Amino acid sequence: MAKCLAMILAGGEGRRLDPLTRERAKPAVPFGGRYRIVDFVLSNFANSGFLRMKVLVQYKSESLNTHVQRGWRLAALLNQYVEIVPAQMRVGPKWFEGSADAIYQNLNIITDEEPDYTYVFGADHVYRMDVRQMLDYHLDCKADATVAAIPIPIHEAHDFGIIEVDDAGRMVGFVEKPRSGAKTMPGDPTRCLASMGNYLFATDVLVQEIVRDAGDPNSAHDFGKSIIASIYERKRVYVYDFAQNRVPGQSERERGYWRDVGSLEAYYQSNMDLVAVDPIFSLYNESWPIFTVQYNYPPVKFVFANEREGRLGHATDSLVSEGCIISGGRVNRSILSPKVRVNSYSSVEESILFENVNIGRHCRIKKAIVDKHVDIPAGTSIGYDLDEDRKRFHVTESGIVVIPKGMRLEPT
Repeated sequence: MAKCLAMILAGGEGRRLDPLTRERAKPAVPFGGRYRIVDFVLSNFANSGFLRMKVLVQYKSESLNTHVQRGWRLAALLNQYVEIVPAQMRVGPKWFEGSADAIYQNLNIITDEEPDYTYVFGADHVYRMDVRQMLDYHLDCKADATVAAIPIPIHEAHDFGIIEVDDAGRMVGFVEKPRSGAKTMPGDPTRCLASMGNYLFATDVLVQEIVRDAGDPNSAHDFGKSIIASIYERKRVYVYDFAQNRVPGQSERERGYWRDVGSLEAYYQSNMDLVAVDPIFSLYNESWPIFTVQYNYPPVKFVFANEREGRLGHATDSLVSEGCIISGGRVNRSILSPKVRVNSYSSVEESILFENVNIGRHCRIKKAIVDKHVDIPAGTSIGYDLDEDRKRFHVTESGIVVIPKGMRLEPT
């Protein structure tokens, strides 16, 4: 079996997810109640049997470091690991200047491990993928590099790096976020191939390209703009169609599901995908589980059944994590992280509550994202008068109210 190493790029700042990224890196943002975004790419490699992963971090990485170190301990005896790699300034007094520079500053890891093939994957997307199939495709094509891509409607091309391929699947062009004239897939004039930010290289080719890019003073040192945009002119680069990837236990509806959760709108909608009666992306696939850190919290508790006074503790169409107490309140179409408490006569609808959020009595919360350690005072209404909400909170264009971590709210 080929020796492979996964380099996971997890240093993203995630400005479009502010205020959720004010105190944490984008891959460390909670998702689906009890996971972090980084868990999805790590789980894909673990389920695929690739158990040598280096996680490159930089921006506000403490939360991410703690999560990976506590939750992703593999068998060192068998040379299996998920290891955090902080910015070390190995080539001078500077931080990573882009995703390609992050690899350049850590080339010693690759040369020390001596893998035959090196994966370079992002850490900020939600999806399931058997990465073995990408390697099989890479070997079948005798490729120097392989780029994973997902078919998208042509009208969405302006949001992605668009790849042009020939009939054999070889890359022949690349345009970053084209405003018009995007190249379509062979035989399908309605769709384009969008880069997923996931790459596989023959290791010697990766080293050559990274060193070449590092020596270019005009380069942005970004994988998409600086490496992928031109490597196909020098090397055999093929494009792996993610829509063809098959994962055990996955429904046909879910196949090809991939979400870039880089904006608050996309993040919120991807979470809401999970609470549907028949979700397009299911967390309950036992054949391809999403792994994460396990804490010793007590079971969820629902208390009070006083129908006459409307003091009912219940949740519908929701994900409720361990340690939560629904104490006479109502939760609908929402996601609750561990240790959330919803007190009597309150309602929470279409919302995402992070760990250790407390909803006081007689509150009304709708279409909100509430970060960790926030105490909502009794009688508070959020999401019903957006003009008033904008005076205190961040509100997106579609009306999602976002309350940052640890914010102190005064009673209204």
